[in-house]
Amino acid sequence: MKKLDLKIFIEEYTVNELPEADKDLFSKAKQACEQAYAPYSNFYVGAAILLENGTIVLGNNQENAAYPSGMCAERTAIYATGANHRGQKIIAIAVAACKGTDYTFIPVAPCGACRQAMLEYESKQDQLIRLILQSGDNACYIIPSISTLLPLQFTRKNLLG
Repeated sequence: MKKLDLKIFIEEYTVNELPEADKDLFSKAKQACEQAYAPYSNFYVGAAILLENGTIVLGNNQENAAYPSGMCAERTAIYATGANHRGQKIIAIAVAACKGTDYTFIPVAPCGACRQAMLEYESKQDQLIRLILQSGDNACYIIPSISTLLPLQFTRKNLLG
């Protein structure tokens, strides 16, 4: 038997410590929360994607009375990017969340399905995607790549050999 020790390294910043481009992207993710459709969970999530040409694509969670039919903010944004900005590489994704419409922001991390969807785009573009996650009301985590969140990955290499 062999034991493996998997570790990830995350940097935490206050919002004021962020470089201006990250601060702007993070602010856009927070704004995207305001457009979320979350009447059932009252959990509002926004995502903002920065493309290599400077375009920012927004997404937010969209719920449905038939729960599995809804969509998370991260996948809404990443699929909109794929559909409308083909060929543009994703530089970074920021995610913010709040409970209720008072917009007090809370820590958030992408679900497994969103991690897998974001990993697909990182793999497809063969370039790392930075992730900026809400870690408190005035703080965030910077994660250097989506693959950091999925150390044991399922990618096209598993299917194609």
